[in-house]
Amino acid sequence: MYFDTHAHYDDKQFDADRVALLGRILPENGIELIVNIGSSMQTSREAAALAVKYDYIYAAAGVHPNEAEEYDLDELERLAAHPKVVAIGEIGLDYHYPEPSREVQMAAFCAQMELAVKVKLPVVIHDRDAHEDCLRVVKDFCRKYPELRGVFHCYSGSAEMAEEIVKLGWSISFTGVITFKNARKTREAAAVIPAERIMIETDCPYLSPEPNRGKRNDSSNLRYIAAAIAEIKGISLEEAAKLTTDNGRRFFGILT
Repeated sequence: MYFDTHAHYDDKQFDADRVALLGRILPENGIELIVNIGSSMQTSREAAALAVKYDYIYAAAGVHPNEAEEYDLDELERLAAHPKVVAIGEIGLDYHYPEPSREVQMAAFCAQMELAVKVKLPVVIHDRDAHEDCLRVVKDFCRKYPELRGVFHCYSGSAEMAEEIVKLGWSISFTGVITFKNARKTREAAAVIPAERIMIETDCPYLSPEPNRGKRNDSSNLRYIAAAIAEIKGISLEEAAKLTTDNGRRFFGILT
């Protein structure tokens, strides 16, 4: 049984078959839990709505750095009070494109980190081409609020940075990228992370793993990501599936 800790089933790419996937196909393929992640105000609302509709789906509410010019902290706080909203995210920094400005992204990032502390939820961090600034913000918040927990999703940093993250008591999540032939740095990071700090995700509909690279992704592909973790850690596929599911349950507080 698998736990997809980061998915986007509100995406329009699922409009044609969302009901069939979530209602039947994914449970039949061993998907035990999914956290559907907000990336804007609208998708945060949609994530919460999906979580109401399906027992095994939970939600995160937050505004992605690419949407940082439009966020409503009051509404995010109301969404965070929903019993099936289990995190604030995805939030963070993305320097791949010049807009929104770094200043706008940083303001939204820090405001939502403060919100997570206030509502006592973990955070889901998006870090693209912004490793130094993301880690600096996280360290600053952890010094001020040692109770704050988080996960760096779709991890793309170095093994050295991964070690710094886990020293904070935080977690790291891997996507299908870990199955790519050119993903040496990602596999090196997975190798140094303690087993209890690893989670897996699809980030669907994006980042399909091998052998389905280039196709629309969904949670049924988690087995390929778990297999890569199993190989790196020298454990069985079944052990990797259980390990990452247990880690996800503990991180998000989904213990029943």
